[in-house]
Amino acid sequence: MSEKIKFRCESRSGGTKIAPFDALADLNTYRRRLLQLRLIGVDSNGIGFGNLSVRSGTTNNFYITGSATAGISALTLADCAKVVAYDFERNWLQYEGSATPSSESLTHAAVYESDTKVRSIIHCHDSNLWRALLNEAPATSVAVEFGTPEMADEVMRLFKITDVKTRRILVMTGHEGGVITFGRDFEEAFAVLIREWNEQTPRVLGKRTGSRLNSESFRETGI
Repeated sequence: MSEKIKFRCESRSGGTKIAPFDALADLNTYRRRLLQLRLIGVDSNGIGFGNLSVRSGTTNNFYITGSATAGISALTLADCAKVVAYDFERNWLQYEGSATPSSESLTHAAVYESDTKVRSIIHCHDSNLWRALLNEAPATSVAVEFGTPEMADEVMRLFKITDVKTRRILVMTGHEGGVITFGRDFEEAFAVLIREWNEQTPRVLGKRTGSRLNSESFRETGI
């Protein structure tokens, strides 16, 4: 769950924070919910895990949470980066902003490139959900590490040979706990995550949970 950057990145803005973008408020809303569920955050060793992104218009450019920002309760523009170019083969990307893009930026790029309808992505961590989904959902090869060109290739492969496009969830087999959901917006990506958590984790835990998570309940309680 390290935020160690494995790709080469180049700043196009000289460290100046990015311009305001409309989806920042929604991004923060769903980050708060994920933080409360411990699906993103910082572990006991101080290592951050989890990231979110949103597509920029109709392009393959996207805004993504910065490296080492997983524990921050509310992000500002200074905590986000805009990926404006990338090359999987060269293991390289170019970005704008004062934050370094998340270590999973190339994986997010692969999702956006594979499905033009995807506008928002959540990458979270939950060991129980991860174990439950290993043989139930589209999954990357166990030999492929996170944050690498090979992971981006694996994601694009899944879009070609599995039902990931309609399932809207995939498991990073070689990245323990790593699960990615996506959708037309953060509401849909979060709803997919909650649906799968409710359906899959009771089986792994060997019991029925006393209460089911509901994406609507967060809105009602103001979480």
